[in-house]
Amino acid sequence: MKLVQAIGGVNALLDRIPQSLISFAARIFPAAVFWMSGRTKVEGWHLKDSAIALFQDEYALPWIDPEIAARIAAFSEHFFPILLVIGLASRFAALALLGMTAVIEIFVYPDAWPTHGVWATCFLVVIARGPGVLSLDYLLGRISSSRR
Repeated sequence: MKLVQAIGGVNALLDRIPQSLISFAARIFPAAVFWMSGRTKVEGWHLKDSAIALFQDEYALPWIDPEIAARIAAFSEHFFPILLVIGLASRFAALALLGMTAVIEIFVYPDAWPTHGVWATCFLVVIARGPGVLSLDYLLGRISSSRR
């Protein structure tokens, strides 16, 4: 009986972890991964030739020109992580990066499903539960509701 009570106590303690903290982590950590990947594709404001070569040779996505794909990826890997970190349009940003994760998993690195599954789970937390109180989305929502 003491074991059941101990487990119940631990569960009660863990239930007190704020959803906002979980959402914050789910925004920040995968955003960092995508940001760092984006940084490898550009030099200053210019796309590296090596980024285009990567999309031609290693990624070889169907139905899209490698240069266009490289530009879209470089933009997305910078823009959406910024939105996630500041918590602005968070659900939209998480949905965009979830889509990008799906493309990477399906067409580029299908054997990396454990890593992509972790990213997808983080994005789904943000999509389903929102960015939490540590976000501009929350702040803007509060300002908007106070003006009604």
